[in-house]
Amino acid sequence: MVGSEKAVRTNLMSGVLWLSLSTMLVKLIGLIYKIPMLSYLGSVGMGYFHSAYELYALFCVIATAGLPVALSVLISAALARGNEEEAERVYRVSRKVFLMIGIVGTALMVVLAESFCRLIRSEKAYACVVAIAPTVFFICVSSAYRGYFQGHQRMAPTAVSQLLEAVGKLVFGLLFASRAYSLGLETHRVAAAAGWGLTLGSAFSTLYLFIEKRRTTDQSASASVPDLGTDRGKIGKSLARLAIPMTLGASAVSFTKLIDMTMILRRLQAIGYSEAGANEAYGSYTALALSVFGLIPSLVNSVALPLIPLLASAIEQGDRARQARLIRSSYRLTALFAVPSAFGVAAFSAPVLELLFGRDQRAVELAAPLLSMLGISVFLSCMITATNAVLHAYRSVNRPILSMLAGAGIKILSAYLLIGHPAIGIRGAPISTFLCDLTVVTLNLRFSLKSCRVDGLGELLWRPLGASAVAVGIPYLIYRLLLREGSFSPMLSPLLLGLAVLLYLPMSCLFGAVGEEELTALPKGEALCKILTRAKLLRTKKQC
Repeated sequence: MVGSEKAVRTNLMSGVLWLSLSTMLVKLIGLIYKIPMLSYLGSVGMGYFHSAYELYALFCVIATAGLPVALSVLISAALARGNEEEAERVYRVSRKVFLMIGIVGTALMVVLAESFCRLIRSEKAYACVVAIAPTVFFICVSSAYRGYFQGHQRMAPTAVSQLLEAVGKLVFGLLFASRAYSLGLETHRVAAAAGWGLTLGSAFSTLYLFIEKRRTTDQSASASVPDLGTDRGKIGKSLARLAIPMTLGASAVSFTKLIDMTMILRRLQAIGYSEAGANEAYGSYTALALSVFGLIPSLVNSVALPLIPLLASAIEQGDRARQARLIRSSYRLTALFAVPSAFGVAAFSAPVLELLFGRDQRAVELAAPLLSMLGISVFLSCMITATNAVLHAYRSVNRPILSMLAGAGIKILSAYLLIGHPAIGIRGAPISTFLCDLTVVTLNLRFSLKSCRVDGLGELLWRPLGASAVAVGIPYLIYRLLLREGSFSPMLSPLLLGLAVLLYLPMSCLFGAVGEEELTALPKGEALCKILTRAKLLRTKKQC
């Protein structure tokens, strides 16, 4: 029993590590991408690009948010019953559905592009929308492969495909944008060229997943799996029951982002901004503040994706104790990632943006206070991902919809009132995000506790809170001291952040935020545990 529990923890941590490493690299590449891209497009051009990207994100969520998760849940449940043939049939049916959705989604995005750009009063974003539209098709096809691998608890193909997509976006996006810029094309045409780079990067990612699936599948065994019409109907219904509510819940978030974008552009113009000025504010907020803000919540997908098939398997086997341990571990890992990150984002928003985007001082000045305000929402956004994953594993797919709709309503109302107030303006956007996320997390936690009781959730928060306050607080005091003396340079930002990271591990052990459970599941974790024990940073052997 001990061995099996250790294997479960190791599988969870292995998946987390694979996806965390991939996501960190993807986000790093994304930041590298935005730095030169800002020089080609400026804040106004980045506003055009992100207007197109938000429409693509909505179509992408509609096409892929529920189906890959539903696919991984059904496959992992079939494998838990020892039925490999059923798992293969689920994949085959899903692949056809994903392909159809990808074709329809791309066509709709092209058809609706002109109307969408008129709606948000940013008609020059049209060419960029059309350039990005084919990405919906490639993402849909990729999602079928990713759901298959995740259902088999294999996270490496998803991680590698994400990395290939980011590298393709970086290389081709910058290459195309640079060429368009050198030809003297208008800003919105340069943004469209960057959009074609995103499409080509997605195509390369899809090609890799296709090759990996062909390479790892036993063709003779696959060919012997019957594909009966009755099976297709049954599998299709199972997918729909899980995927449609998940998609609606995820779409509510993306839809509110579209509404948020529309409100920012329209409400800012209502209080006196020009179209270019509104796009400049929106571009600074999305390209700078939201880009850094989104780094950590995306990492929590690295916890959520491995959790879902493992938890679904425990649910299928009726093991309540194991379910509670998995949920507790996922919430603990989420807090360990998110709490110090929230402190860091709030404390170091200005120097980090200065370091990354210092060539556009106007954009940094606009974005820095907005990013600092988003700091507390980092933790809440991460908890949304973690709690959604738990509810999806229990197939309580309607409850996240209720949470998301309640949060969306709060966000729409607060954004409308706050952004349209001359004294608040664009600062209303991060405030409305906080109110929305707080609502969703509160409801999700109540719903998840009804599915499985997990004790001591407050303890999972306050321990990382204390460790983070010390680990981030010391570098922040150094930063403020250097700033006051006039000797601070943005180049020192990585050193201060590195110091916070170095302080966090011993502080988290000292405060009891990290347990032996987590350490021993890491590569070379037992050796690390012994070192920390000798250093008297581990308070007990069972719990740090």
